[in-house]
Amino acid sequence: MIHASFDNVSSIKAKRLILTATQFTQIQNQAKSTVRTKIYRYYEIMRGAKRVGVAVLISRKVRSKKATILYAFDNKAQLIFTEIMAFAEPPEFIPSPIWMSQLQKQKASARLMVGKDIPTISGATLSARCVSDAARIARAIYQIAIQ
Repeated sequence: MIHASFDNVSSIKAKRLILTATQFTQIQNQAKSTVRTKIYRYYEIMRGAKRVGVAVLISRKVRSKKATILYAFDNKAQLIFTEIMAFAEPPEFIPSPIWMSQLQKQKASARLMVGKDIPTISGATLSARCVSDAARIARAIYQIAIQ
């Protein structure tokens, strides 16, 4: 997905981020969602020596089990793609690719709130909320701690 979304990617560098107390509070306030950890994995998407994007990996509990989602941003904090990497809930609760595509190409200032900016999913409201909450957290992490 990264190679299809970014032109001429030469490498992807795995990085680890530990948020400071200040960053943690700022991210939680900006995302308008509970942040449960200060430790994150992210990836710098490189074209030669130039960084062309960043992908942030977020794990959140949906109902009783976790989902892990990768959110990739360009250098303007615009969400380029979202990919569910792991989803432990029943498969019928996985948001469809069509629904997931609504998150992409949103302006960096978009609120990404389910039921307001993005439609809910009948029968999978908790999954939709999890994905959109995590998108706001990933964007806040990118803007506050990585960019």
